[in-house]
Amino acid sequence: MHSKNLRGSLMCLLAAAIWGAAFVAQSVGMDYVGPFTFNFSRMLLGSAVLVPVILWRDSRSPSYRKAHGLPELGSRRTLVLGGVCCGVMLFIGSTLQQIGIQYTSAGKAGFITALYVVLVPIAGLAFGRRPRWWVWLGVVLSAAGLWLLCMNGPMGLNPGDGLVMLCAVGFTFHILVVDHFSPLVDGVKLSCIQFFTCGMLNLIPMLLTEQVSLTALMGAAAPILYAGILSCGVAYTLQVVAQKDTDPTLASLILCLESVFAVIFGALLLKESLTTRELLGCGLMFAAILLAQRPDDD
Repeated sequence: MHSKNLRGSLMCLLAAAIWGAAFVAQSVGMDYVGPFTFNFSRMLLGSAVLVPVILWRDSRSPSYRKAHGLPELGSRRTLVLGGVCCGVMLFIGSTLQQIGIQYTSAGKAGFITALYVVLVPIAGLAFGRRPRWWVWLGVVLSAAGLWLLCMNGPMGLNPGDGLVMLCAVGFTFHILVVDHFSPLVDGVKLSCIQFFTCGMLNLIPMLLTEQVSLTALMGAAAPILYAGILSCGVAYTLQVVAQKDTDPTLASLILCLESVFAVIFGALLLKESLTTRELLGCGLMFAAILLAQRPDDD
């Protein structure tokens, strides 16, 4: 694997770990505020923390930027269009996820969200993408692992699970839109605009359907800070930057490890336990990731 591809894969893995812990933060945050308030707060926070980074990067001279590998400024029109499109897809996915997580466990929400690992290569066929056979085998293994993780117990899927499953569709198109725009513009600026767009889209339903109080926001401060600074500001930016050098199907397979990390952090922070069935599902997903790392020239 080339160094750039390896770097992209490692960045996706770090993003997956941050997102896995974020499911715990999202679940705890819902004890204090509604889903639109939570997403409005964390998305605007995620956008705000990137502004100093953008200002510093833009202040560098062209020679400094070239020497340190910083991206060119690029087309402003393409940047804004890409940021808005990514923000709309992020709003759809994150809203369905945040509402659904009220009615299902944090770990299970993480598992079901990762269904985009199956949907991304299928959607990619419409754009002429032809994954190699071992990637499809990885998709099958991931699907089997997700089945073992999600469909555990006689109740099966509940309404919350269904909403989170729909959120996986939103995140599928988010990955594909990011894949289209990330090579064309500055990834950090793209992230900043998408968070701001998503936050603003949450504002109207927040004002119409939820009661916001300072006491509730203070109670949810820690989850919002984690979800805003790390899950949004850091992890989504890692995804955007990493997808410059990573195939979207491979990226989706690595990013779906957030479901495994959700189990791990759920066990550590919420005292949830792993069953033998869930451990087997995690093992299948790890196998799928390793298989997807196979070089194309083999």
